[in-house]
Amino acid sequence: MKLRPPRGQSFSLRRRLLAWLLVATAVLGTGALIDTWREAVRMANALADRMLAGSAMIIAERASLDEDALIAIDIPYGALEMLSSAAQDRVFYRVDGPPGHLVTGYGDLPVAPAVQGQDAAFADATFRGVPVRVASLARAASTGIDEVPVIVTVAETTIARQELTRAILMRSALRLLVMILGAAAIVWIAVTVSLRPLDRLGEAIAERSPDDMSPVKTHVPQEVRGLVETINSFMRRLKSALDGLRNFTGNAGHQLRTPLAVVRTQLALAARAPTLAEAQQAAQKGDAAVAHAERVLAQLLLLARVEAAGGAGQAASVLDLSALARELTADHIPAAAEAGIDLGFEGDGPLPVRAAPVLLGEALSNLISNALLHGGRGGVVTVRVRRDGDRALLEVEDDGPGIPPEA
Repeated sequence: MKLRPPRGQSFSLRRRLLAWLLVATAVLGTGALIDTWREAVRMANALADRMLAGSAMIIAERASLDEDALIAIDIPYGALEMLSSAAQDRVFYRVDGPPGHLVTGYGDLPVAPAVQGQDAAFADATFRGVPVRVASLARAASTGIDEVPVIVTVAETTIARQELTRAILMRSALRLLVMILGAAAIVWIAVTVSLRPLDRLGEAIAERSPDDMSPVKTHVPQEVRGLVETINSFMRRLKSALDGLRNFTGNAGHQLRTPLAVVRTQLALAARAPTLAEAQQAAQKGDAAVAHAERVLAQLLLLARVEAAGGAGQAASVLDLSALARELTADHIPAAAEAGIDLGFEGDGPLPVRAAPVLLGEALSNLISNALLHGGRGGVVTVRVRRDGDRALLEVEDDGPGIPPEA
């Protein structure tokens, strides 16, 4: 039975639980029915064998010796009727004297290997094309002086014991079926009741406003708390991302409004300039405003990345500080060459530290950019990484004018 739905398709938890229940119950029930059938056969054989042995005992007790020392026996047919009255079974018998001498009964009836003085022996055989159960009892007929061995054999067809076995098996199967149906109904009701908290959770989320990013506080069972905590964690991350987007949009609109207004004004002045020199002067001012807007936008994007990394709670990891600093220094070499600044790197080999890669990288990149911006043409900027005892030191050094004392 295929219990796993195809990938991408939804499935019913009720049907899945019922399927598992039915499969498990069918397997266990089959084993139980097999064991019940074996036990029923054993019980039916035990009851029938006891009656066969009793009939053989009654017949053996009626055996005696006449005046000529021959076996005389009066068959009590009531004992045979007792066997055949339970069902439409047929009863057969034979009485054997000394070896090779048939006293009475069916001469071709099979005989079970009975031992003198012991309990009756039983065997399954076929007599005249019909399966029979045979019981043989070995006794001795006595006159008080002489004894003659006697073997009494009684057999009956197996209709009654088969009916008894079938009745026990059918009743067991019916009880098992009722148990399966009852268990299925209980599982269906229990799952329906147990899933109601999930329905309430879905309704609580569906009724929320799109701007409501507060944690879900719906009461749920312990098994679903992990799901609710995951949803709340996602809501917190989504709220942080939306807040960052709103901040970026607001800051961008505020910071870019002035440079764009300057660009528009300078373009209008260039269009109305009476001379080429005035038009070029206005274009240069507009270009400077565009450059300022570009720097503002880059700073806003940098701020958004830092806030996103901090809001997401980026986990610290072990990284090579020397490799990170060397890579970022190489990224800024084109800008340093354009500014006429000698940008270099000094490091003593791998230096592992534990830090947030994005935050540390953005901080170092910002330091290098500021050094290039304010260092002045012909200056020297050095990015240095070194070990100081059990600490790692990261330095960005330039030979620029520095910050004025009055600042």
